[in-house]
Amino acid sequence: MGVYCLLWVISVSLSAQKRNPDYVEYIRVYKGLAVNHMIRYKIPASITLAQGLLESGAGKGNLARDDNNHFGIKCHSDWKGKRVYRADDKPNDCFRSYNKVEDSYEDHSLFLLRPRYARLFDLDIRDYAAWAGGLQHCGYATDKYYANKLIKLIEDYELYRYDAQGQSNRPVSVPLRRSIYTDHGLLYVLAETNDSYARIAGDTGFKVSHLAKWNEAPEDFPLRPGDIVYLEKKHKKAVKPYFEHIVRVGESMHSISQQYGMQVKRLYKLNKKDFDYVPEEGNVLRLR
Repeated sequence: MGVYCLLWVISVSLSAQKRNPDYVEYIRVYKGLAVNHMIRYKIPASITLAQGLLESGAGKGNLARDDNNHFGIKCHSDWKGKRVYRADDKPNDCFRSYNKVEDSYEDHSLFLLRPRYARLFDLDIRDYAAWAGGLQHCGYATDKYYANKLIKLIEDYELYRYDAQGQSNRPVSVPLRRSIYTDHGLLYVLAETNDSYARIAGDTGFKVSHLAKWNEAPEDFPLRPGDIVYLEKKHKKAVKPYFEHIVRVGESMHSISQQYGMQVKRLYKLNKKDFDYVPEEGNVLRLR
């Protein structure tokens, strides 16, 4: 079919985007704590870090600096600890105050163990998109774009890498062969359970680095069952009849680009968005 003769191409990786140094430093300081809590409480480290980044402003927000509250958790009726009052949904909302940051991380994990969030723990611990969407649907935050903001942070800063720590002894099922499909004029395979670019490369004869470039992702990008993995370079725009896409909860610019077989960098450019843009539910994005 000629697919093995495809030329090497260079495309912009998700990791090549400009990064906020405050975010990078926050991740460096707290990644070990997030992984430790993942092992103890089965909450993805990527979710914990993304929530901490978002809720605390990378530790720079007043609530984080003055009261060590990195997750914006309010008092609620069962809170017996220290309190601080700040304007939020109301002019004088009550927030929890902690002696140290570690206490905030501990309380965050315990907070998610409430029955309200029980269904999250039925999800794959490496499925950060499902966890982000679940947090929003369970009412963790009032921001209707909360899930997509978490997903963008996780993908932009490759926080999913920390979800793999402590998982190395987990048994996996390696497929013996692959079915190759075509859509949007492109060849692709579908990811299976516990899949990776490395396993797909072994089954198809491609290099891992080629698959990563064609799919505009790092080589260790986590794959969910059913994810599309292209075996050639994606288009600069979606093929007809796809002209527009209405953003849904749980989507990122990368996942949308994969859905239509178009380059994510072109999706940003076509819609005149910079890489800080978070796709919000209901937004209409041009595809061509």
